[in-house]
Amino acid sequence: MAILPSITGPQDLNALSVSQLQELAAEIRAFLIENVSRTGGHLGPNLGAVELTLALHKVFDSPADPIIFDTGHQSYVHKLLTGRQDFSGLRARGGLAGYPQRSESAHDVVESSHASSSLSWADGVSRALTRTGRADRHVIAVVGDGALTGGMTWEALNNISDDNDRNLVIVVNDNGRSYAPTIGGMARYLNRVRTGATYRDFYRGSESLFAKFGPAGRAVYRGVRGGTHGFLARFTNNAALYSNLDIKYLGPIDGHDLEALLETLELAKSYGAPVIVHTITEKGRGYQPARDDEADQFHAVGRIDPETGGPLSASRPAWTDVFAEELVEIGSRRPDVIAMTAAMLRPTGLAPFAERFPDRVYDVGIAEQHAVASAAGMAFGGLHPVVAVYATFMGRAFDQVLMDVALHRAGVTFVLDRAGVTGPDGPSHHGMWDLAMLQIVPDIRIAAPRDAARLRELLSEAVAVPDAPTVIRFPKGDVAAPIEAVERLDDGVDVLAASDARDVLLVGIGPFAHLALDVAARLRAQGIGATVIDPRWAIPVQPSVIELAASHRLVITLEDGIRVGGVGTRVRQVLREAGVDTAVDELGLPDEFIDHATREQILEDAGLTAAKIAQDVVAQVLGTRIPVARQAEHDADWLSGMTTGSIPTRDGDS
Repeated sequence: MAILPSITGPQDLNALSVSQLQELAAEIRAFLIENVSRTGGHLGPNLGAVELTLALHKVFDSPADPIIFDTGHQSYVHKLLTGRQDFSGLRARGGLAGYPQRSESAHDVVESSHASSSLSWADGVSRALTRTGRADRHVIAVVGDGALTGGMTWEALNNISDDNDRNLVIVVNDNGRSYAPTIGGMARYLNRVRTGATYRDFYRGSESLFAKFGPAGRAVYRGVRGGTHGFLARFTNNAALYSNLDIKYLGPIDGHDLEALLETLELAKSYGAPVIVHTITEKGRGYQPARDDEADQFHAVGRIDPETGGPLSASRPAWTDVFAEELVEIGSRRPDVIAMTAAMLRPTGLAPFAERFPDRVYDVGIAEQHAVASAAGMAFGGLHPVVAVYATFMGRAFDQVLMDVALHRAGVTFVLDRAGVTGPDGPSHHGMWDLAMLQIVPDIRIAAPRDAARLRELLSEAVAVPDAPTVIRFPKGDVAAPIEAVERLDDGVDVLAASDARDVLLVGIGPFAHLALDVAARLRAQGIGATVIDPRWAIPVQPSVIELAASHRLVITLEDGIRVGGVGTRVRQVLREAGVDTAVDELGLPDEFIDHATREQILEDAGLTAAKIAQDVVAQVLGTRIPVARQAEHDADWLSGMTTGSIPTRDGDS
């Protein structure tokens, strides 16, 4: 009889023996492969964390003992063990989130999926429990080894070690990878521990020796292994890593050996002070297609064939692919162009550049702040860095963009992948703040390509800027269909559609140019003239945008970012400064955290559909909706055929 269906909460693990837990681990792996292959999601990290998560919930009492995951993409097993076994809607609206989510369960503590923050959370929670008389409770932080490349981790460790009177357990889930293989000096250090012959010999030899003496011998083994900074650590020099931190170190241990995990976590639980438990795990364990994937061992997958691991549908060219190709072309012409990323070489499209120019790529680990400040230094030294990160992670390095790059007029290009609505990954991964956040940086230039051709040309234009930060941002997914301009103005603005009647100016930012053209067609069907432009460089606002706005009755800006402080706000401010009183309606995303759903669902919720926008614009031209369009000479004739009660739009929508 299957065990997994009987698990309604962590307390159900208490009655299971080690052999039953091993059976449950096999069931969980089969469940994950079957279900995640249908929906897509983070498969590899969760396959590697099965035994570890089982042991954590067996030893500790969640939610009284909070378990904090860094990052949350390794929490699928945790969800299964805390009563959430319906994965049919994983990452879809109404279904389970792909990361911990407080609204789902009291067992979920931290929702953010930005790495390296868990130890700061754990530090704060444990201090609060101690100060409020709940010192008997434990706080557990599960840290991927990739998170150790982030500076916040070491800032937190420094503070944790300053106050040792707390029940705080730090579990390092060390699989040698974050997205791809973990890089840097820390990674090399852990890799020596992981693969060193001395470690292997002492680990296997000492365990087998003490095991021969039965329970008493195993107890001695556990005590010796856990002494001071860890028995095995002494022989691998791993103690040197933590000795100055004054934190007890246990390990390394096999993260798939349930008996060893349970014994070690019990030791950590009983210690009464901060403890580091170093576990060695295998990403993608138990699923050969994942193990065979050299790139990232199925870190995140779409819908796949569970037998082969192959995709169920042929992929089309993505924005990331176009960027990757063009950067290689630029690199072949410009030896001064180098590439940088923060532990995301393949996801951001830098792998082809690394293969072509291996000595011109720098992966700094999960350290966006360092990447940006280092890029400023490289620019000072005569290089032009291209820093590629996900848009959602750009906020981590805002200070460095402002004070290290912009203040020093450094020529650095930032390429922001997954900008705007990303959909299934939820609020921590929507890249919807970059336009509002970055446009306040003095002298910055921000471009949003509408299609592949524009991405190529804008990237080339960006790396040609030697004395200011430039930004190229594009969304997740397949590249948009090409749109040729009917005219390119002197300042680089593209006119995509024009009308003799200059009623409405539609400013489409990036791929929203397609939406603007759809709206314009609906307006023309109602006798409203519409001009559609793609600024290409959204920031700064180009002079021709001001001139066109002055000659139209209403301006509508469309952007895949938050409305507050977005490009539309900037356009309105610039128009006022220029003495242009044309009304501006800034359309974009609400300034709120948006749950996981499809991109289409989220845009519809925000009113960013052609039918809704066209309907509102008609009302603005009629004067029944604010902002109201300026009056025009032909209004009287047009209005005679319209009523405010029913405002038709194209295709019969109303």
